[in-house]
Amino acid sequence: MQYGICNLSIAPLRFEASDASELVSQLLYGDHFKVLEQRKSWSKIRLAYDKYEGWIDNKQYLEITEEQYTGLQLAAPKLSLDLVEFIEDERGQLYPILLGSSLNGLSLLNHSHDSPFTQGEQPKKNLIPTAYSYLNSPYLWGGKTPFGIDCSGFTQMVYKLNGFKLLRDASQQATQGEALSFIEESEPGDLAFFDNNEGVITHVGIIMEDNYIIHAHGKVRVDRLDHSGIYNVDKNMHTHKLRVIKKIV
Repeated sequence: MQYGICNLSIAPLRFEASDASELVSQLLYGDHFKVLEQRKSWSKIRLAYDKYEGWIDNKQYLEITEEQYTGLQLAAPKLSLDLVEFIEDERGQLYPILLGSSLNGLSLLNHSHDSPFTQGEQPKKNLIPTAYSYLNSPYLWGGKTPFGIDCSGFTQMVYKLNGFKLLRDASQQATQGEALSFIEESEPGDLAFFDNNEGVITHVGIIMEDNYIIHAHGKVRVDRLDHSGIYNVDKNMHTHKLRVIKKIV
């Protein structure tokens, strides 16, 4: 078994071994993983954090040992807190990293970092302020950064920055936590899930106070939430049909 770590600010994770293939997720700086299959130019990997699988360009990661991988697994996650900041390599070159990047591999990569970071579980009340850090970020299928993010990438990153683990896709996240019967039972920070006409969960957002929700739809935005679903305040119409509310924390 081979192992790797992302040493760039962002690396695309694709459905197939091709630059033209669908973006299914992204690796941020410091994300580590197992290599499941290796070809000349591409590797199929499984991320350590959420077990998500996809293909990454071999030029966009560094191989690490099993011992180094295990050490990263055992360490308490340290995550960057600024929208954009920089790490410095041993030659003094700067690399940009984005909000929520993992700093646990700094010594392994011979990089240094002197900006704020977060570590460990934070109070549930911090989830909404963290969510506002992504407000107006453009929607990007497979994205996980303030410069492009999808609905489940948004919820995953907000929870991750506060020390709580969510799976990658909305349908996977819906399997976590405790189901609530009514919106009135929810608290700010709980998750609301929405399905399509076939009953498949395709969307997720974070519940706020006073029947509002923050979610990624075109951009990270705030809309109204009622028993039917999300009411888009710009279009004056419902855009998503409510399926279930989950308390994760």
